[in-house]
Amino acid sequence: MTEFITKRVKNVRNDVLSGITVALALVPEAVAFAFVAGVDPLVGLYAAFMVGLITSIFGGRPGMISGATGALAVVMVSLVAEGNTMGNSDENLGLYYLFLTVILMGIIQVLAGLFKLGKFVRLIPHPVMMGFVNGLAIVIFLSQLGMFKQTVGEEKVWLEGTSLGYMVGLVGLTMLIMWGLPKIKATKKLPEALIAILIVTGIVIFSNLDVASVGSFIKDGGGEGLKGGFPVPVLETFYNIPLNFKTLQFIFPYALILAAIGLIESLMTLNLIDDLTETRGNSNKECVAQGSANILTGLFGGMGGCAMIGQSIINIKGGGRGRLSGITAAVMLLMFILFASSYIEQVPIAALVGVMFMVVIGTFAWSSFRILNKIPKTDIFVLILVSALTVIFDLAIAVISGVIVSALVFAWENARRIRARKRIREDGAKVYEIWGPLFFGSISAFNEKFDIKNDPESVEIDFIEARISDHSAIEAIFALVEKYQAANKKIRLKHLSEDCKVLLYKASPIFKDIIEEAIDDPRYHLAANPEDFPKPLGEYQF
Repeated sequence: MTEFITKRVKNVRNDVLSGITVALALVPEAVAFAFVAGVDPLVGLYAAFMVGLITSIFGGRPGMISGATGALAVVMVSLVAEGNTMGNSDENLGLYYLFLTVILMGIIQVLAGLFKLGKFVRLIPHPVMMGFVNGLAIVIFLSQLGMFKQTVGEEKVWLEGTSLGYMVGLVGLTMLIMWGLPKIKATKKLPEALIAILIVTGIVIFSNLDVASVGSFIKDGGGEGLKGGFPVPVLETFYNIPLNFKTLQFIFPYALILAAIGLIESLMTLNLIDDLTETRGNSNKECVAQGSANILTGLFGGMGGCAMIGQSIINIKGGGRGRLSGITAAVMLLMFILFASSYIEQVPIAALVGVMFMVVIGTFAWSSFRILNKIPKTDIFVLILVSALTVIFDLAIAVISGVIVSALVFAWENARRIRARKRIREDGAKVYEIWGPLFFGSISAFNEKFDIKNDPESVEIDFIEARISDHSAIEAIFALVEKYQAANKKIRLKHLSEDCKVLLYKASPIFKDIIEEAIDDPRYHLAANPEDFPKPLGEYQF
């Protein structure tokens, strides 16, 4: 009993401390993504709070952090800009179109969860997963390089001289603290990211160093500061935007793209956290939670969001495993906005950049370099392709492309495995013994094995070493039989599974005389659900 209580207390402490660290890292991220989308920083911060809170409570993956993300922000740019053109310049209708789109995005995500579509993320191949992780690590790294710039007039220029030296030094110090702290036995249990942020912030404040802070970052982007109030429903959305078919035509494509990107990034992050924690989340539950969070966010004036891989990694590395870590991060973020904005604005950007650089190092799958000469060339191609597309375009395009390429490679490789051994029996009949999977991809190769014109009057096709995988294969067998019969040649089929026989019997009564029944016929099913057969297959009479 004592051990259980101690463990629970330890988990609570880790969740709370890790949540505080995540909240600090969320501030500049949410603000930056709001600027990318072309909206007020508070729109990004409110999204981070509401999406983070709801998904932490109701989501399918404890310990995963959600909020406003760059992948969604880049799509929202054109939405907001196009929306602004639909009214007067002073109306800012783009913002209200954004809120309405986020609500519709959430509805689509909820429907995806209710229809159990989240389970399909399990079909994503490992090379695609590694490519996604590597690509996202590169994206996070590149996004942080923008912090090494300052605003001069109307444009961003790279830091130089002393300013650059301070920035590099503080980033390096943050990374050094995070690297070295876990190696000290007495401090092994402390959240190294939080400690690093506090130390570097203390050095900057007491040394009065002139470096970029959270506050200056917001003001440089055009914001007025971190200060804000408690989020309230934005009813103006429904007053300013006509709820008609024309509006739906405009926002639906954006909502669909945002919903797809949000779910793919969330479910891929869920898979990654599953691997890191050696546990398993509920993908369908996460879809419903993400959708519900976005519906509420749109109603309360947030820009929408999804899972954040960088903050999720920070949370997991800091010891956050339970729902309390995400709840703490969301609540602390709101507390920063309401009561501690002046203090949070003093946190140097360099400290947060250092944390994110360590996230990049921890996220990137360095093992992918080690295994390049040990995996098939097609897997190497998919890995590099997904990484590149993630950096160049976005996550949705990268993952979908990777899955399509992997599926095509799989189909092609299996299509090449169809074989036929030919022999002549003593009675003069020709026997074709088929090996390999017979499905839509291997039908052409299957048909090429037969020489109908020159075959003898009696032909036998034995499928004992073959696997009839789909309806296309059934149709191919049916067409082959018709060709032999048209040539006035006798054909026999052996060792077809029970469901293959049933389908062929339904197709034509002639198969009753063509198919040879045998005790050793295979007993697999074309589309059987294994859960419907709890006993060994040998015990069933098909």
